[in-house]
Amino acid sequence: MAVNKELLDILACPKCKESVKLNPDETGLICESCKLIYEIRDDIPIMLVDEAKSLE
Repeated sequence: MAVNKELLDILACPKCKESVKLNPDETGLICESCKLIYEIRDDIPIMLVDEAKSLE
């Protein structure tokens, strides 16, 4: 796994503060509440609302 499990446990969506989960192909973190995906680049989650992509 690219992102450390301990890091995943403490990461939260910067928009709504809900927890995020790794998507199936491990290329992003999904916030179910906001319907956003935060991309992971070079094993670093990009947790910026402006850079997030809509799931819809």
